[in-house]
This record gives sequence, C-alpha cells and structure tokens, in this order.
Amino acid sequence: MSDHYNAFEISPVPAPGPDAVPPEPFRGIYGMPAFVTIPTGDLAASVEFWTRGLGFIELFSIPGSVVHLRRWAFQDVLLVPTASVPERAPAMSVTFACVLSQIDSLVEACRALRPDSVDGPRDTPWTTRDVEVITPENARIVFTAARPVDPDSQEARDLAAVGITPPGVGRGDNEEHA
Repeated sequence: MSDHYNAFEISPVPAPGPDAVPPEPFRGIYGMPAFVTIPTGDLAASVEFWTRGLGFIELFSIPGSVVHLRRWAFQDVLLVPTASVPERAPAMSVTFACVLSQIDSLVEACRALRPDSVDGPRDTPWTTRDVEVITPENARIVFTAARPVDPDSQEARDLAAVGITPPGVGRGDNEEHA
C-alpha cells in the first residue's frame, strides 16, 4: 500500500498537450495554502502590469493596503505598498503554470507594457516551455507550460535515463517516484 495517491483532481492544471485549454480565472474564496506577497512602490502600475501583461484578475482590494490578484485556483499574489523596491530582480523566482497556447500572448502583452521585461520563451530538458518576466516591482516571475513528449524521441530517452518515464510507458505511473 502506498502513502501517496493521485491528486490531480484538485489541480487546476490541465493535462499537457498542444490543445490544452487553460481554466478560467478562479473567483472563489478559499483558505490559500500558499501565496506570494510582492511589495510595490506604485500599486496602480503593478496592478496594470499583472492584469494586462500576466493575465491575473483583481480579486479584491483594500485601498492603500493590498490588492489580491489571482489567475487559476491556488495562483494568488498580494501586492502591498512599500516606500521602495529592490533595484534588481533577485535570483529567486516564483513560477506559475500555464498552457502552451498562453505563452506567445503573454510574451507579447508583457513586451507591449515593458519592452525589456521578458526573457524567452525557451524549452527545457524537463519538457516545459518557460518564459521569465521581470515585473515593475523587480520580481522574477516564470510562466511554465508542459510540452508533449514523443515517447520515441531523444528527449524521452534522456528523461528515461534519469528514471522519468511518461505515463503509459515502462513503469506506467512513475510509482518509484511517488
């Protein structure tokens, strides 16, 4: 008996694939299991970038205190006012899941608002397409979308060499990794 179980039913992230459809922004109220708090020197400019560039919605705000932003369920960001922000983005980043069809429009929207804010997109060896965005607050935000993998490709063989196999191939459900 395993101490682990398949919990994909609680995740808003759709199965990977070129036709994956992103969920709508989640507007419900829940106890947030994790969230990001980002200090900003210009709350209005930050809200504009996060909503128009990164695709978040303004869930609610308390004027002068906090703006609660959200995309999918469990992708929560609190913008809070501060007197100053760091001059440079830290090495640390925060990553949000998205789907492949969102990458190009996200890059375009962010570059329209802040031309030098985007690095990528780039494909990773772990089968994602990632784009890094530096926000007006100098936060390093990464959006990552799963890419489908051809089980007969070199990429799949490279992953198998480190013990990662896609569902339905080899061990089937990666039980050794659970």
